[in-house]
Amino acid sequence: MCRLFVGADAGLWQTRLKSVRMRGYSTSVRLENLYWRVLEEIAQRDGMTLMQLLTRLHEELLETRGEVENFSSFLRVCCGRYLALQLEGDVPQDRAIPIRDLDAESILAREARRRDAEGRHLAVRRETDKAVRGASLSGAPVP
Repeated sequence: MCRLFVGADAGLWQTRLKSVRMRGYSTSVRLENLYWRVLEEIAQRDGMTLMQLLTRLHEELLETRGEVENFSSFLRVCCGRYLALQLEGDVPQDRAIPIRDLDAESILAREARRRDAEGRHLAVRRETDKAVRGASLSGAPVP
């Protein structure tokens, strides 16, 4: 199992530091190369440079949340969500379709429904596991 990950190009997990100018100040962002590749793909889909995308994400995060605690972590999560939403079919894999043209509210609603359904499934599974453990401890037949 681990060979699939360990045998990957080591350059993917090497980090690169990029300087970015946002809101009139310079800062640095350190990410693994894999994340830089995904962010470049996202930027290209919307006809932006990587720096334009980073600035826009930072601005919108600041507008929405009022602060930016850990921008590097936020960017990693953006990349993971982008790839996961592609797997779910919510973000088309066709790179010619800009992200800005997608209906974000509908995608977020579908994602919330999937998360709720998964939570219900996990709750049922925990209850079943608890019942099985209780039955096996009491000596009762386990279903």
